Amino acid sequence: MSVHDFRERIARGPLVFDGAMGTELYRRGHFINKPFEGANLSDPGLVERIHAEYVGAGAEVIETNTFAANREKLRRVGLEADHDALNRAAVAIARRAAGDRAAVVGAIGPTGTKWGGLRADQREAYAAVFADQARVLIEAGVDAIALETFSHLAELEVALAAIRPLTSGVILALGAFTGNLATADGVTPGAFGRAALAAGADVIGANCAEGPMELYTIAEHLAPLRAPVAILPNAGYPKPVDGRMIYMATPEYFGVFARRFFKLGVAAVGGCCGTSPDHVRAMAGARRMMGGGAVKVELERQAPVTQENQPVPSLVPFEARTPLSEKIASSTGFVVSVEVNPPAGLDVTKAVEGAAMLKAAGVDVVNIADGPRATVRMSNWSLALKIREAVGMDAIVHVCMRDRNLLGLQSDILAFEALGLRNVVIITGDPPKMGDYPDATAVFDLDSIGAIRMVSNFNAGLNLAGRALGGQTSFVIACGAEPAALDYDRELRRLEQKVAAGAEFIMTQPVYDPDVLERFLRDIEGFRIPVLVGLMPLASSRNAEFLHNEVPGMQIPQRIRERMARFDKGAEARAEGVRVAQEMLQAVVGRVRGAYIMPPFGRYEAAIEVLEVVGYEIPEDYREGWRS
Repeated sequence: MSVHDFRERIARGPLVFDGAMGTELYRRGHFINKPFEGANLSDPGLVERIHAEYVGAGAEVIETNTFAANREKLRRVGLEADHDALNRAAVAIARRAAGDRAAVVGAIGPTGTKWGGLRADQREAYAAVFADQARVLIEAGVDAIALETFSHLAELEVALAAIRPLTSGVILALGAFTGNLATADGVTPGAFGRAALAAGADVIGANCAEGPMELYTIAEHLAPLRAPVAILPNAGYPKPVDGRMIYMATPEYFGVFARRFFKLGVAAVGGCCGTSPDHVRAMAGARRMMGGGAVKVELERQAPVTQENQPVPSLVPFEARTPLSEKIASSTGFVVSVEVNPPAGLDVTKAVEGAAMLKAAGVDVVNIADGPRATVRMSNWSLALKIREAVGMDAIVHVCMRDRNLLGLQSDILAFEALGLRNVVIITGDPPKMGDYPDATAVFDLDSIGAIRMVSNFNAGLNLAGRALGGQTSFVIACGAEPAALDYDRELRRLEQKVAAGAEFIMTQPVYDPDVLERFLRDIEGFRIPVLVGLMPLASSRNAEFLHNEVPGMQIPQRIRERMARFDKGAEARAEGVRVAQEMLQAVVGRVRGAYIMPPFGRYEAAIEVLEVVGYEIPEDYREGWRS
């Protein structure tokens, strides 16, 4: 990768950086009384093995073992004469480990000098220290420079002024912030980021000092500056165990926060002190789950890849695939889907009875989640078959990328066609950490965009390898969207990619603010794709606060939460939650193709109560025992 390639790649994001080098060297026997950078000459094989393990764990960027390899720090440990050799060796070692699988970034840390009150000539001397190290790293062939763990803005500005004239490549400027949201010299994240950009940095961010939770707050302050952001947290605070300092934040915890960082729009996530290849592996899993970043994709449908001279059958017309697609394609009628989820055990009675009541009330289709919130439930396709057998009602089956590898995913999708389960919504899925089995392996061979493209290819009679299926599928392909996403621009980019890959209608996350939905509908007008708006009647004040504060992509306006707080919980609170959803439904009828209703806690009657304002009602035979 050239310096120009790296500039384009980090702008596109998201990227996974490697983890700690110093604490890994220490863990493997390189004692703290010897400079870690000295290992580039004394034990290059160990340094290369650590780099290689990070690349094997999924790191797309590795940093050279040169954080403290500037002349000032090397002078203090008697290695100043080895300055050039140490830095050149570090780049060569990293290059061997990276191969063509990862970029190599030259790491430069602060001088360790008390920065306040320095004379102009002293600043010039330190500028020369930064320039000397950067020059060796650049000449040795790094793809970018990372200035990291800078706790004094003035020192960072001197380093940027010295290095910027030496390279057209990317320079990252990462500050070290403490728990009071400021550097050691009292500079806030926003002020730090603005000053770094003005001084010539291309990427801003934070590393070291704090763990993921604290650095997430830093990232929130940096995100509005509209520059790529890189976040490399420590593995929390170290704790002494048997005479050694052990960092306590687990790889799974890093995976959860990596997903949050990526959803916020952070361009690069990695690890600092205490992180290991296992932490990087968890972050790489989150990266696969979140998908491909900000790639511009044209809206025209991408043609499937085919073998030479292989005929491609015509697609089954959208309106001819299922009763649901026929109604969506028609110009009349409001399409309604209600979520009916599988049980945690074996008894499907409540779900089947709920589906029967919904069908009798006029609901078009049920949709069935696939291991929602990463919990173990009966497979959704088995419930779909039970409901069709008992009730004669069609289902939209969610297909989650978390639990299937590429082979199993294709097998299941082909089985759905054979079973007549042709309405699918493709989702990436929640990470296992959220559910009952946090140590379960997450797969994510494809993200939702890749899986949509795969199913679209099946509809064209081809598998992912471009080989003929001996027939073709006729799936109706839905995708998800978050109108209230924190990184709204990224959400629109990914939705654009989903449409280009073959998504045919959208099912949104629950929306509680008509202005949020109106903005979303206005911004996707060019996509020319039907929308089913998500509605979830609130069950209580606590439920409203949880959704607003804990569930990404959901925003419940303060006025709605205040309304729910007046009733707290119970029947009155549930009735108020229904009224809120009814108001939202009335505001969007005529603006969307239909509604996707998620009744809380399996209260299917709440879905019909929401729909009463557009003419639905609970059938007479079902009224007794269904009303709250």
